[in-house]
Amino acid sequence: MYNTDMSYQVTLYHGSENIVRVPEYGYGKANNDYGLGFYCTMDMELAREWSVRGPKRDGFVNIYSFDSSDLNILDLSKENVLTWISILLENRKFDAKGSLAVAAMTYLKENFMIDYKNADVIYGWRADDSYFAYASDFINGAISVQGLKKAMLLGNLGMQYVLTSRKSFSRIKFSDAMATAADIYYGKRMKRDKDAREGYLYDERLKFNKDDLFITDIMRKEIKNNDPRIQ
Repeated sequence: MYNTDMSYQVTLYHGSENIVRVPEYGYGKANNDYGLGFYCTMDMELAREWSVRGPKRDGFVNIYSFDSSDLNILDLSKENVLTWISILLENRKFDAKGSLAVAAMTYLKENFMIDYKNADVIYGWRADDSYFAYASDFINGAISVQGLKKAMLLGNLGMQYVLTSRKSFSRIKFSDAMATAADIYYGKRMKRDKDAREGYLYDERLKFNKDDLFITDIMRKEIKNNDPRIQ
């Protein structure tokens, strides 16, 4: 599951309210998507949007060079989408609306979790409002796994590149920082999320299909990771 082929220099962007010249290992919020780490993106426009936290709160895009050679890189886009959810369940707080959701969370963590904590870098979806809502709907039985996978393609909400080990932190070097105007980029951030939500509600591809598998089906049929029925 780990990829060590990315042996080249990459440019990473970190959106923040502050200039971060030296990212510190072990600093941050443990309840982020993939736990403690330094969360970046390879997309400058996304970093601009992520840097503004309100309509009047300007931010900064911090720019870094990063040597990814010889690192264990976990690419969650190549894993089952339920593996991504199981990792979120370990780090984020979900609103379990009943006994089904509680049972679903236990089943997913027991059957779809992988050893992600030995990665130096994790590449995966950013569970902002829309993606988190999709995952929550799946756990609460409102959307099938097929619908969930299609929903993840809506709105171009972006991927994140998370440094999680001391080794990866030793490879990142600050290059520059650029101010971001909230009056421009907060609106863009909200529009991206709005487009994803509207697509989720109205996209024809997400309508119910009798062959779709919901979390109740997955538990009842004891479907586990790598099962062809959910690939």
